[in-house]
Amino acid sequence: MNTSDIVITLAEILQSKNWKMAAAESCTGGLVCANLTEIAGSSEWFERGYITYSNEAKMECLGVPDKLLKAFGAVSEEVAKAMAEGAQVHAGVNAALSITGIAGPSGGSKEKPVGMVCFAWTIRSDAGDNRVVTKTMHFDGDRQRVRQQACDYALSELAKLLEN
Repeated sequence: MNTSDIVITLAEILQSKNWKMAAAESCTGGLVCANLTEIAGSSEWFERGYITYSNEAKMECLGVPDKLLKAFGAVSEEVAKAMAEGAQVHAGVNAALSITGIAGPSGGSKEKPVGMVCFAWTIRSDAGDNRVVTKTMHFDGDRQRVRQQACDYALSELAKLLEN
């Protein structure tokens, strides 16, 4: 499925639930939000996006605790989870996703290589129950390819989680 099809599917699911979503991005630098807003009428189901590239932005805009950043680093499932939860709370939405990773071509290490991307999705049901899912993936390719794969993966996984 291409990006547009993924977004259309996600939009249909969110609209059927009368829900809105938010996104918190680091390594994708707004690519998720750009793809979401390519769809006419996206304001009906997309509330806002946060591009929090620096650790300071993650703390200030999303409330990511400094201790998490120091303990696990910005590229970690723990920080991705805090980013998604912060986006959900600050935007007041039912669903949020976050992406933090190393798109390259530099910045990687043995422990955290280029192409490593951490994700989190948080969903609050109408009953008030909150579910959070995190995952780490490794993508191949140049910077743009890593970013696009991360974007598509984050959106398609959110759609799957909302369907269940």
